[in-house]
Amino acid sequence: MPELPEVEVVCRGLIPHLVSRTIRSVQYSGLPLRHPFPVETAQAELTGKTVTSVSRRARYVLIQVESHILVCHLGMTGNLGIFDRNAAKRKHDHIFFELDNGIELRFHDPRRFGSIQLFCHTAAEQLEKTIFSSLGPEPFDSAFTAGYLQKLARGKKGAVKNFIMDNRVVTGIGNIYANETLFLAGIHPKKQVGTLTSPQWQRLHEAILTTLHWAISCGGSTISDFLNASGEGGYFQANFKIYGKEGKPCPLCGKTIEKMVIGGRSSFYCKTCQK
Repeated sequence: MPELPEVEVVCRGLIPHLVSRTIRSVQYSGLPLRHPFPVETAQAELTGKTVTSVSRRARYVLIQVESHILVCHLGMTGNLGIFDRNAAKRKHDHIFFELDNGIELRFHDPRRFGSIQLFCHTAAEQLEKTIFSSLGPEPFDSAFTAGYLQKLARGKKGAVKNFIMDNRVVTGIGNIYANETLFLAGIHPKKQVGTLTSPQWQRLHEAILTTLHWAISCGGSTISDFLNASGEGGYFQANFKIYGKEGKPCPLCGKTIEKMVIGGRSSFYCKTCQK
């Protein structure tokens, strides 16, 4: 599943192609997605309207079209791509937005776990209280601090890796970046979250921001089916320090990287460098 950096890269890639463009038509394959797509409403409400902004909330891409907003979730294998309107449609292309400059925004999703939902402006104003109500702060928000993490973790006994992957704590940190973050911070993924010291929280907070910023600058990670808005893969995976490196030498100490399963997800770590 695309993580925060991948979705952010898609979002940034879409902005120059979509903002200030007018939607000419909306089409839909008719195949079921994670949520039903209201094609008739979309055709009636969006045709002739202008895209005013593209932004991200957690792993959602938000496309503002005047008084309506499209909330896009990529699911496991979804992608929002830009194509010439005459380009051949692919087998798993499901939703098409033709723009006034001859290009199309296409939602492609082989497994159909993703979705595009349409909300009017009154419903859009309530998104933080509805579909985003269970989400914690964005990692780049001022509310997300080492002190915030430490306070939230006080008295808890679960693994720190599960804690930072919990979207109720902070949005968008999936398995790949949790592994990389904990290695950078020098913290064992199974360490009980309530036992971390203030300096460890400070290191962890800084490692989260460093890892996510670097992944975004690299264009995300090409793991499974992720592609950015231009159809290109990211290359952060070339910079993985720990993820998927079981049996290989640690880049810091040279000892063998090990693997365990925490919360049903593969966890890679160095028992020498991560305490």
